[in-house]
Parts: sequence; structure tokens; C-alpha cells
Amino acid sequence: MLNAADIATLWLTFKVAAIATLLMLMLGTPLAWWLARTTSRWKTVCNALVSLPLVLPPTVLGFYLLVMLGPNGPIGRLTAGLGLGTLPFTFPGLVIASVLYSLPFVVQPLQSSFTAIGEQPLEAAATLRAGPLDTFFSVVVPLAKPGFLTASILGFTHTVGEFGVVLMVGGNIPDKTRVVSVQIYNHVEALEYGEAHWLAGCLLLFSFSVLLVLYTVLKTQPVAHPLK
Repeated sequence: MLNAADIATLWLTFKVAAIATLLMLMLGTPLAWWLARTTSRWKTVCNALVSLPLVLPPTVLGFYLLVMLGPNGPIGRLTAGLGLGTLPFTFPGLVIASVLYSLPFVVQPLQSSFTAIGEQPLEAAATLRAGPLDTFFSVVVPLAKPGFLTASILGFTHTVGEFGVVLMVGGNIPDKTRVVSVQIYNHVEALEYGEAHWLAGCLLLFSFSVLLVLYTVLKTQPVAHPLK
């Protein structure tokens, strides 16, 4: 059965994932829109940077984040100078690491959805004298709804399952930075396989359930066609 410490790690994990997903949508939406629309020569470089966490070992990303956010890193010196202290081994540091590591799972579905919309709906909105923001929220967002749904679910579930990055940046502090993946590792290290089974089973069931819902919803979503 799940004990109090396990339940606390579940709560903390879902809290981190929810905040990180919201931040990733706020940051990833304009970035994905720019990547879908731009013809800049920097597009390829930006795509590579955004996708880097997909191929980079999590411990490598976690190590460099730890250095940058630490007391001798550029971001760490900035936050310390502002009186905010340093971010490693804190909840905000955990959220920042999660955002950077899971950002590709939000940006790529959105970028694909924005690209699939095409030019015709935007041109039709322009003929009706809709401004850029009005066009985006009235035309693009409804047409890209499946992309937003996919991005939200993939970003959230991927954040829930993180291990290497969160362990490097957040550490293993109970009720503060210890997430589910780290707690499972603790149980296995202590040969507490029964407790590890319960937590791992919860994550397995959760991940399968959200993906099943995602594919079921996407199957019923109408394909977005350009305005005629």
C-alpha cells in the first residue's frame, strides 16, 4: 500500500507537472507559432535547440542546469544578487528544470498543428480585417485544438515521469523536491520492492489512462480544413 511519504511524493509530482505544463504552454505557444511561420535562417538552429532534450542524456542537461543555477553560475549569481537565493534543490528550480526538459513535448505538437492550418484561414481572417491577435485566438487556436490537447497531455505526463534531470537539480529532499520517480528509486535501493511496485503501478496506470483518453479524443476530433 501507499504510505504517507509516497502520497506526498505523488502530490508534489503532480503539482510540479501542473505548474510546468502551464509555463510550457505559455512559453511554447508563441515559440511554436514563430517556428511554424518564420522563414528565418535561425529556424533550423532553434528547432535543434528545442529538440535537444529529446536526444541529450537527462543527467547532462541536469548537470549544466545545476552549474548555471548554482552560486557560481550566471543565473545563480543573478538570483542571489536579487535576493532570491539560488535555485538548485528548491521547488522553483525543480519546475525550471522540468520546463526545459519537457518543452519539446509541447512545442512540437503545437508547431505541427500550426503548420497544418495553412495560409487560407489566415488570409480569410485578414480579408475580414481581423488583427493578428484576433486571428490567432479566433481562428488558429480553435483549429489547433487537437495540438493543444496533445501538447498539454504529453508535457504533463512526461514531467511526471522525469528522473535524471529532477534528481540532479532538485535532489532528494522529502516534501520539497522528492518526486515519484526518485521515491521509486529510493524504494528499490532499499530493497522495498512491494512499495516500489505500488508507486510504479500507479504511474503505469496513470500514463496508460491519459494516453488512452488522448487517442480516444483525437480520434473523435474533426480534421481541420482550410476555410473555403
